[in-house]
Amino acid sequence: MALALSRRRRNEDAPYWPGFVDAMAQLLLVITFLLSVFMIAQFLLAREISGQDSALGQLRSQIAELTELLALEKGAKADLESQILAMTDDINAEKAKNANLLAGLEAESAKGLAAGSTISGLQTSLDSERKISNEALAKVELLNQQIAAMRRQLQQLNAILDAAEERNKASDAQIADLGRRLNSALAQKVQELAKYRSEFFGRLRQILSQRSDILVVGDRFVFQAEVLFPKAKAELNPAGQAEMQKLASALKQLEQEIPPDIAWVLRVDGHTDSDPIQSYEFKSNWELSSARAITVVEFLVEQGVSPKHLVAAGFGEFQPIVFGESEDAKSENRRIELKLTER
Repeated sequence: MALALSRRRRNEDAPYWPGFVDAMAQLLLVITFLLSVFMIAQFLLAREISGQDSALGQLRSQIAELTELLALEKGAKADLESQILAMTDDINAEKAKNANLLAGLEAESAKGLAAGSTISGLQTSLDSERKISNEALAKVELLNQQIAAMRRQLQQLNAILDAAEERNKASDAQIADLGRRLNSALAQKVQELAKYRSEFFGRLRQILSQRSDILVVGDRFVFQAEVLFPKAKAELNPAGQAEMQKLASALKQLEQEIPPDIAWVLRVDGHTDSDPIQSYEFKSNWELSSARAITVVEFLVEQGVSPKHLVAAGFGEFQPIVFGESEDAKSENRRIELKLTER
């Protein structure tokens, strides 16, 4: 009766599914486009940032070389200034000496040619000193011009560095924005999977037998081991095969409904109680629990469920849901759990 009601409800809701599927397909195309744009933008930004880092390295190397040249030019300038000061002192001394000589010559003007010869020699010496002083001043002026040109180059380099830093900040902001968009898209995928998980478990509640040994615990569907397997065995009994056929039908329908870009699996977990295994076929409870989980997965694959949507795991007696050594506790711990989760 419940199966007939479920089919009737699906038939009544069927007209809404095509529009819903089209809307989901368009949404997934938009998300795929955004992810492609993000990957391309990230590649271009990474390449641009790499080129900027190389340019910054070259600029820093040029700045270091210019700084060394500036230091050398400053040292040369200081040496020239020292020489100029020394020459100026010499010139002043010569001027004082010449003034004294001229005073003496004026007093001794009557001595004639000898005094005139001395004055001519001193004037020649003074002209030579003036020429040397002018040459030194010309060198100082040239050095000042070179220093001013270097300062202009440094200002240009600083402007280039500032512009590169601004571009890096803009790139970082774009990367952060793309990261936020990607996280939002991933969160939406997780929400979609949660919605399908809720619908899947609701469908299982309707199609599986209403038995006390088949429970929903949180986000897991729990079968007591006795529903599916004989004691200490890993072969499905007839009742277990019937229940797994119902599960396979629900899974095949779910595979058609969940979009292919959502990575999901149904995890089949095998659990046992804490009693030591007494079977020549299995060496431990771990092997028994793993074998039972694999048996369920293989049966679902035989029923047409895609293997890429199935995972088998064995936990032995190490993940009990009820603690204690009573028979009831052991019975609850012997179980097969189904969990729909992301891959």
